[in-house]
Amino acid sequence: MKVIVSVHGRFHAFELSSGLYERGHLQQLITTYPSFYVKKLTNYSFPVRSVPRLELLKRIIDRTGLGTHLDGFIGEAFGNFACRTDMTGADIFVGWANATLEAIKTARSAGLKIVLERGSSHICHQTEILKSAYEKFGSTKIITPQKVIERELEEYELVDAISVPSSYAAQTFIQRGFSENKIIKNNLGVNLSLFGKSSHHIRKDCQKILFVGRIGIRKGIPNLLAAFSELRTEANLHLIGPVETGFENYLRNAPLDKVILRGPINFNQLPAEYEDADIFCLPSLEEGFPLVILQALASGCPVITTEAAGAADIIKDGVNGIILPDNSPPNITKALRRLLKNPELRSNMSITGKESVLDGFSWNHYVDRAIMAYEKLQFKTL
Repeated sequence: MKVIVSVHGRFHAFELSSGLYERGHLQQLITTYPSFYVKKLTNYSFPVRSVPRLELLKRIIDRTGLGTHLDGFIGEAFGNFACRTDMTGADIFVGWANATLEAIKTARSAGLKIVLERGSSHICHQTEILKSAYEKFGSTKIITPQKVIERELEEYELVDAISVPSSYAAQTFIQRGFSENKIIKNNLGVNLSLFGKSSHHIRKDCQKILFVGRIGIRKGIPNLLAAFSELRTEANLHLIGPVETGFENYLRNAPLDKVILRGPINFNQLPAEYEDADIFCLPSLEEGFPLVILQALASGCPVITTEAAGAADIIKDGVNGIILPDNSPPNITKALRRLLKNPELRSNMSITGKESVLDGFSWNHYVDRAIMAYEKLQFKTL
């Protein structure tokens, strides 16, 4: 079986491609990253077809604050690039949502089965959740351009299968009428050679609460700050990651006593941050299956997150972490206080968290499950 992977960026496509290549299943990676950089990131020289000018454009858009406004244009431009690929000899085409529509016809004509990778919940579910949240904070930000919504909805109907990273994400499709048979649920993985190599020390007095991700409304930062303001005499809150465009205005008037805004850091520095933290908190409004949760668990850092973050596939509430039914400040405060006051519970969660990641949540596990799904799809009669 030969697989073509097509992604407008990186996401987890490079881990998928590397695993497929190791097992002899990768025919080609199509991406916006230049081929020399793919080799640098993966340490493999597999076949790459790239369009770096689109990656450059994406980065210019991000830096100029245009955000999601041109996502539809980027997706269409990449789809048109991917559709000109010679797919002879391949069996499966795996494309990322919003950037696959134009390539579907080419793949179908070549006799390939098509898998759409959607890294989060159904796009309409995601849009509804985030639109409501942004309106609550008085924002008129465009959450998802209409063109992107329309492209993805058409992709959902045309492909053979939709791969999502969690049971939570899968349910948002099933609730909108999709057959379970069309949904591939494949939990993402973590690099165990990078995260969890060193031991995590449990301090008696909790000192550092950690958040890693884009600092903004989707990740639940307003509620996290409100919750932490009740606990600021007991610990520090470290926020690592870029600030969402426009969210700076909110931060100017937010409760930031004992809050340390660290900004983005190098990926290779993250393991040390998790190992030095006492609690990791990700109170998201909507996610697919956050890699940062796996990274924290692998590093032995106790995790607090929400049902909407999609982590229920790995976290058992009260055993290897805490899952909140919602991200209201009182719920977050209560959970943080519970761990702050209980070093024994933090220690137990540290141990069970590391063990849970080993049981099916490495990138090798992810790739093995993907191959099984592709092989099943390859011989499925439509």
